Amino acid sequence: MILLMLPIVAYSQEGRPWEELLANVLTAEDLEAATWEDTYEMLCELEQQPMNLNTATREDLESLPFLSERQVEDLMEYLYRYGTMKSLNELRMIRSLDHVQIALLRYFTFVEEEHKETYPPVKDILQYGRHEAMANVRIPFYKRKGDNNGYLGYPYRHWLRYQFNYRDYVKAGLIGSQDAGEPFFAHQNTTGYDCYSYYVQVKHLGRLENAIVGKYKLSIGMGLVVNNSFGMGKLATLQQLGRNNTTIRPHSSRSQTDYLQGAAATVRLSPKWQATAFASYRPFDATLNADGAARTIVTDGYHRTPTEMGKKNNCHATDAGAHVGYRQGGLHAGATILYTHLDRPLRPDTKTLYRRHQAQGSDFLNVSADYGYLHPRFSLSGETAINRDGAVATINTLSSNVADGLNVLLLQRFYSYRYTALYARSMTEGSHVQNESGIYAGLTWQHSPRLRLQVYTDYAYFAWARYQVSQSSRAWDNLITATYETGNWMLTGRYRLHLRQRDNETKQALANQTEHRGRLSLTWQHGTFSCTTQSDAVYTGQNDRGYMMGEAANYKWRDLRLSLNGSYFHTDSYDSRIYAYERSPLYSFSFPSFYGEGMRLAMMAQTVLMQRLTLTVKAGMTRYFDRSTIGSGLQQINSSVQTDLDLQVRWKL
Repeated sequence: MILLMLPIVAYSQEGRPWEELLANVLTAEDLEAATWEDTYEMLCELEQQPMNLNTATREDLESLPFLSERQVEDLMEYLYRYGTMKSLNELRMIRSLDHVQIALLRYFTFVEEEHKETYPPVKDILQYGRHEAMANVRIPFYKRKGDNNGYLGYPYRHWLRYQFNYRDYVKAGLIGSQDAGEPFFAHQNTTGYDCYSYYVQVKHLGRLENAIVGKYKLSIGMGLVVNNSFGMGKLATLQQLGRNNTTIRPHSSRSQTDYLQGAAATVRLSPKWQATAFASYRPFDATLNADGAARTIVTDGYHRTPTEMGKKNNCHATDAGAHVGYRQGGLHAGATILYTHLDRPLRPDTKTLYRRHQAQGSDFLNVSADYGYLHPRFSLSGETAINRDGAVATINTLSSNVADGLNVLLLQRFYSYRYTALYARSMTEGSHVQNESGIYAGLTWQHSPRLRLQVYTDYAYFAWARYQVSQSSRAWDNLITATYETGNWMLTGRYRLHLRQRDNETKQALANQTEHRGRLSLTWQHGTFSCTTQSDAVYTGQNDRGYMMGEAANYKWRDLRLSLNGSYFHTDSYDSRIYAYERSPLYSFSFPSFYGEGMRLAMMAQTVLMQRLTLTVKAGMTRYFDRSTIGSGLQQINSSVQTDLDLQVRWKL
């Protein structure tokens, strides 16, 4: 209670403060979709190996998910007109960049005199390359039911990570990880970890712009055919102003899904033409029918029990595709083709109405055209795709800089309920690029360096049945967020109204579900000290209420960083759950949800040992006042308290 009432001092500009900016653009749907994890780990990578703006290509700049197409173009034009930057302060000369983008760019970029040189020899790469090794373990101070009888492995979650890079030319990495309860050097995990990721990346080798061998992620166009690289929700879409791009990057996360395995490369054919080709052969988990066909694709990545282990890598997918793009002035266009073959046919239970048009069969073909035009005052972009059955999906955006500091975005989308694409990910109200049409409108208003306002409204219509919805339905999503800064103070407010339709109790008609969510936070900062007081509230149309009040504090002294979070929550049910951001070790973005009544405390300390060695320790405790057990099934904890300890050791050379 002392933490909730006192303005505890502590926050530093160092130690990944961009995490708070990322947390501010996430909504509940983003957190549950897990796509934000890839974006977070990609930003961690960029922070550890920032790019030189003076040598960055368009593809490099497009890898930054917080930049719009106009901002990327203006950066390229500035470097073309005025030559190399001498300082990041020159970013203020680019009018399309507001103070938020400028602040973010300082964490992921730097400027250095451009040196005209040939590709470095292998000897220099091996001699002057940088090495980084990291180990992380989570130790639980409790026992789950499955730890006593049910899980195949130990209750510890741990992972190892090694990466080598030489400037922006070569990068290689190896990651091994497993979740709590999964066996280590046992059962099917005879090589140790439950999951491994590995890659070698080469960039800027003559006409070869980018090439990766191993596991990688790919994003093309606006994601209607393939996008397993990054993507967040509607507020982030407003930040990007509907940008489309082609990006290849290593799969350097611990995720066991949403990746390709093989090789991919982007080649510059001429100043106006560019081509990307990729091929992949990878395993995946599936629940099988009695005849051996795959009923559902499993994406949680857990292999803790004999049943879960029996599904591990029981199916394989072969993928091949290409993209050809053309760019001339403000005009850009491209075409994409993707073919996928599964060694076990997909055969979902189509007797269930909402699964009637799910992907079926062994062979899949998707083709799309992406296009756009960039004008000094407005930008048009979009993508239109068809699948093997001729079903269509299309998304189109129009953004405009109406006045200095005022940007407007309009987005239209139509995804046929017969359109299927196994690797598609784009702007949606639902969870798939299928069975949805909608209109989205948003604006960003930078009234002054102190005041920033973002608003969006999104209306969606679903022609076919969905999960828990047995007929056509609608949804309407609205959000407004404002930030005001003055001196050492920053005040942020957010309100969201979300209306959805679900089957009523008799499943004979639809019932409207309304959800109100609000947030108010106040941050005070002075030098290396600051504190943030935050309150969240939620109210649903079913008279389901909840609130959370919390305090966040950070402190830096020399090589020591301390972080402290404390909060009290009280909600009526799981439907009124509330998410709370808290700082965590590197590559571990933490945004847990809470419901019921209880309190959460977390403390993290980080220090540098022997210059090259960094030690991070985090302890977190959640205490519930309304229950004697936590969780259910094999995850059940026979206690009202859950405490974890995270240890991370990082070595850089």
